Amino acid sequence: MPVLQREPFIYPDALLSEPAELPTAEWWVLHTRSRVEKSIARKLLSRNVSFFLPWDARPLPSRQGKSCSYAPLFPGYVFLYGDVYARQIALETNQIASCLKVVDQNRLWSDLTQVYRILQNGESLRPENRLQPGQLVEIVAGPLEGLRGKWLRQGTKGRFFVEVDMLQQGVSIEIDEWMIDIAR
Repeated sequence: MPVLQREPFIYPDALLSEPAELPTAEWWVLHTRSRVEKSIARKLLSRNVSFFLPWDARPLPSRQGKSCSYAPLFPGYVFLYGDVYARQIALETNQIASCLKVVDQNRLWSDLTQVYRILQNGESLRPENRLQPGQLVEIVAGPLEGLRGKWLRQGTKGRFFVEVDMLQQGVSIEIDEWMIDIAR
């Protein structure tokens, strides 16, 4: 089975790096049927509908050298940003199990922006399900300076967690303790 090339995981590119300016647009969480997240993203991209589908690159054994698979960080979910028309386009794919209304638009945008910054930085990350309570911290040094999340110590190392609160899931990266401070 051939490994597909990396596809766009965000459209437009500035969706999470600049404040949105569409007055009737809002975030929707598309709960998808099993293993169709990429297919939905392709269809949304072909219709110029704004979406975010964060990937996790996973190395695959290969005789031809290094190759990797790109799997969704949050299996079963695609984040859509748009108006009623954009939502209708997504529903027409017949691959959506349910469309979840986002009550706190700013909170979801903030959560997704933090996940996006970590992905852009190229950090090695891992998905986290049902996150545990931890100390609220802020990164005070390095390329991820300003991100707020939770700090958990695991053995001799620590991990910085960024949550997508609505899904009760998130991502974590290993980070040196000197780079964080207690959030105020």
